[in-house]
Amino acid sequence: QVQLVESGGGLVQAGGSLRLSCAASGISFDDPMRFTTATMGWYRQAPGKQRELVATIGNGDVTNYVDSVKGRFTISRDNAVKTVYLQMNSLKPEDTAVYYCKAVIWGAAYWGQGTQVTVSS
Repeated sequence: QVQLVESGGGLVQAGGSLRLSCAASGISFDDPMRFTTATMGWYRQAPGKQRELVATIGNGDVTNYVDSVKGRFTISRDNAVKTVYLQMNSLKPEDTAVYYCKAVIWGAAYWGQGTQVTVSS
């Protein structure tokens, strides 16, 4: 079994901050050494829109971001506890979406259940 569990979503005022967490477990992530080989990412889907990639982080900690969040969001990982984070600062109403965690390891992709982020103006 493989499981990705997101947490940290909620309601926040525009200009505020939120930190999302994604904890990995299961046979493909049975120890921190194995977790380090996974490419992790955050995606989001707003109502009526396509799901889009927000940020990725590789096993060498190389990161990539969609242009709309550069300078505001930071993706990071703690391999010792098999967790990836998304620090979101200066939030805007257009950031409102369901945020999903994704892991890719050995050519297989796994998704979390999603966590709702709502930014009010």
